[in-house]
Amino acid sequence: MLDVLLTVVGVLALVVAALSRWIQRAPLSAPLLALLTGVLFGPEALGVIDLPTVVEGHKELHEVSRLLLAVSVMAVALRYPFRAVRARAKPVAALLVAAMAGMALVTTAVSAAALGVGLGAAALLGAALCPTDPVLASSVVTGEPAEKGIAARTRQLLSLESGANDGLALPLVLAAVAIVGPLSGGEALVESLWQVLGAVVPGAAAGWSGGRVLRGAERHRTMQSGPLLVYTLLLALLVLGVSGLLRVDGVLAVFVAGLAFNATSPVDERADENKIDEAVNRFVVLPLFVVFGAMVPWREWGELGWWRGALLVLGALLLRRLPILLALKRPLRLTWRDAAFLGWFGPIGVSALFYLTMEAHRLGADPRVLAAGTLIIAASTLAHGVTTAPGLALYRRASEREGQPTR
Repeated sequence: MLDVLLTVVGVLALVVAALSRWIQRAPLSAPLLALLTGVLFGPEALGVIDLPTVVEGHKELHEVSRLLLAVSVMAVALRYPFRAVRARAKPVAALLVAAMAGMALVTTAVSAAALGVGLGAAALLGAALCPTDPVLASSVVTGEPAEKGIAARTRQLLSLESGANDGLALPLVLAAVAIVGPLSGGEALVESLWQVLGAVVPGAAAGWSGGRVLRGAERHRTMQSGPLLVYTLLLALLVLGVSGLLRVDGVLAVFVAGLAFNATSPVDERADENKIDEAVNRFVVLPLFVVFGAMVPWREWGELGWWRGALLVLGALLLRRLPILLALKRPLRLTWRDAAFLGWFGPIGVSALFYLTMEAHRLGADPRVLAAGTLIIAASTLAHGVTTAPGLALYRRASEREGQPTR
């Protein structure tokens, strides 16, 4: 099965690479193509990739999504010069506090209303689906069309929010687990503090040390030159492994490590290498989305009911984020155009899959929660994939009409 999967992913990656410029301008995205490929070759269609559904194979999917998130948040932390990151600290903090909590509450309410489930199941969905996914968001903020058409501040806000809230959603997930029952409120609070605060220290120490070592090695010429990607990937894996041993939030620790590395290493001097790193990171996502497409729980989706499923998807995509960002327009000093752009392009993807499978691991697989969550993830991958190119074009035309610069 591994050889079959490698063959399918390899062919897909070559196609995406060969058509990358066209894909950026088409109503498609690489994750969407990978998802559709997984569905096509999965057990319900051609049967080439025979994998269990998400309900049955959630443990393996959790580990794969954990690794991919670590690579993705490291890329986000290194995407912009640290001075730009520092300049966006206040609006990003507002997004992390107000928007993330609001998205969790709205998604909880939508889940309860659309599915008719109890507070526990609805809270599990609300917490797992509230983070903005850095993998899907990358297609909106990177690449020539985005860099030429979207205001730099807007791109930076979306990137940094998506990197930070992947780890900071953990306390909300633990609160939802406490509502269901295995944890008391006090236990959830203590674990949240340990996981979040405990992640900051090793993450910052590893990132600072890694940056200083790299700078010193290059100054003394004890290290051969090579792509920064290799060094940062090894750093991300180190931090993720140490975090697992310490039982702290590994995704947040990797993001903090990336920021500390950004602040202390010569990242600004490697603009060309950073572009190469971003290009490579686009291909890292393909295997997971192919696997996810092959593991879609079709039977459990059908058991939700088509009208309940449709109501859930529409409610999640339209109400989860857009009204909240429009309400935060003034505090975040956004134009209507930027508020609408940030409100729509807050995709649900790998981070949600990571937390859904974490909840299943801790509580046991609830077919309704996994079915509803994965349905929204697939719908978000589709909706945001087909609207990225038109959305960038609309934003650019609106900027040109208003005569406002985008850089």
